[in-house]
Amino acid sequence: MRDDKDVIIYVGKAKNLKNRLTSYFRASGLSTKTMALVANIHSIEVTITNSENDALRLESNLIKKHRPRYNVSLIDDKSYPYIYLSTGKYPRLAYYRGSKKLKGHYFGPYPSSSVVRETLDLMKKIFLVRQCEDSVFKHRTRPCLQYQIKRCSAPCVEKISAEQYQKDVQSAVMFLEGNSQGLISELVSKMQEYVDALAFEKAAIIRDQVKALQFIQSKNDIEQGNASIDLIAYVRESDIHVLQVLTIRDGRVLGARAYFPKVPDDTEADEVMRSFIEQYYDIARKPPRNIILNIPLQLEDQVWLESSLTDLAERKVVLQNNVKGQRARWLELTAKNAEQAIEIKLASSSNITHRLHSLAKVLDLDIIKRIECFDISHSFGEKTVASDVVYTHEGFTKKFYRRFNIEGITGGDDYAAMRQALTRRFSNIDDNPLPDILLIDGGKNQLNVGIEVMDELNIHSVLLIGVAKGEGRKVGLETLWKAGDDIPIPIESTSAAFHLITQIRDEAHRFAIEGHRSQRDKLRRRSLLEDIKGVGPQRRATLLSHFGGLEALKKADIEAIAKVPGISETLAKVIYDALHEN
Repeated sequence: MRDDKDVIIYVGKAKNLKNRLTSYFRASGLSTKTMALVANIHSIEVTITNSENDALRLESNLIKKHRPRYNVSLIDDKSYPYIYLSTGKYPRLAYYRGSKKLKGHYFGPYPSSSVVRETLDLMKKIFLVRQCEDSVFKHRTRPCLQYQIKRCSAPCVEKISAEQYQKDVQSAVMFLEGNSQGLISELVSKMQEYVDALAFEKAAIIRDQVKALQFIQSKNDIEQGNASIDLIAYVRESDIHVLQVLTIRDGRVLGARAYFPKVPDDTEADEVMRSFIEQYYDIARKPPRNIILNIPLQLEDQVWLESSLTDLAERKVVLQNNVKGQRARWLELTAKNAEQAIEIKLASSSNITHRLHSLAKVLDLDIIKRIECFDISHSFGEKTVASDVVYTHEGFTKKFYRRFNIEGITGGDDYAAMRQALTRRFSNIDDNPLPDILLIDGGKNQLNVGIEVMDELNIHSVLLIGVAKGEGRKVGLETLWKAGDDIPIPIESTSAAFHLITQIRDEAHRFAIEGHRSQRDKLRRRSLLEDIKGVGPQRRATLLSHFGGLEALKKADIEAIAKVPGISETLAKVIYDALHEN
């Protein structure tokens, strides 16, 4: 959550963001702190993670970095546990929560105490590094039980040399820093040295360490490895452009943020990406070694950018877009966040109001409260479905959406389908108010159908507009026709009003296709017997059981069908004719 100066004032996490955010905006029952927080919220950003643990880690990283004013309980390091490695000849690993005043190395923060304790338990099993208190360590005269069960190398009584103990500590550090693969490679090399020297007992110990590491090696999407990468995803929806940057340092996500640049008309995607990278990185924000993009750049631009960024970072910088495995999943996550950012932008009240005002100005209307759009979908005339989507001051208002299963018309007759859908929708308007604008997906002929239906129903307060597809069905070339006009509506294809109309049309198209596919798939699943009069569930089951399936029933003649219990000769002929009418 950011204030009006774009300063982060609160970072939170939730499995259900809708419920969590709703709780902040209740009319009553809020604490003084929450009321103060809400009063200062200017904008809210959302970052999607692949798991709840990832959300916990990301929340911690953001709080540590930005110190938000209203994260009172998390303002210092006491909120999240760490693993602490002390200094000295025989350092110890320990659970730690508090301000980092002690000398030593801190690993974390970890999302929960159980994760820290589980990790420390692994450290004892694999590396045998001590975890006892310094006061206990200094006064030992003989090994404790941890040594007996092979959970400690007993440095307290010098059962291990300081040099070897430091090597074990360094291995533990490599593991805690996320460099498990490098550690495994080192251990495998060491094991081979012992084997060559015929020191099989020492080799066996390392072998067990390697097996344990391979077993517990992290598979977490965010924490795996120690890569430092920026992932940039560019997504465009209507007139909104967004570039989402996901920042990963040493294998940890530090945050994701959406940027909404002003983009000139007809700008290609690769140019948007190139221009953004040029402006995003500078002396204060140096690029990492790898930058992964979802939009490929022109080869010449990529070579130039890599050279420029390499000079800025003072190390080799590589731009990539064709990645696989882990990095592909990271890039997919970045693009998902970009799409989410656009959805939030489109759903924002200020954006909705701006678009409705722009459209009202183009159409010379005082105000627009409700827009409805109709579309037709079918497959070669089969299972025709009409959709009706609604757009209000709340944006797309799905509680008012409707679908109409069109029946009793010639298959493929879109005009008859539109007539039926509009008649059914506007014949009863008591429970569903009239729209200010009715959009009809189609050219002037479809629009004329709408005009005729509204005249027949004596409805004259609704402005009808036809949305005709452009040449080659290319987006941005649509023509808009107002009822009663002989020339198209003069409107810029880059305007907010035009994009609002095409966005509503696209939503109606999606909703119609979704409904048609559902009806078509339902038809595919139906048995042909279900449409035969006189053949109910019991007789269908008897017929299929007698013949062993529908295909065998189709091959049977009338006499064979009539032998089935409960099937008369007359009904057998009806069944036979129905199965062979095509």
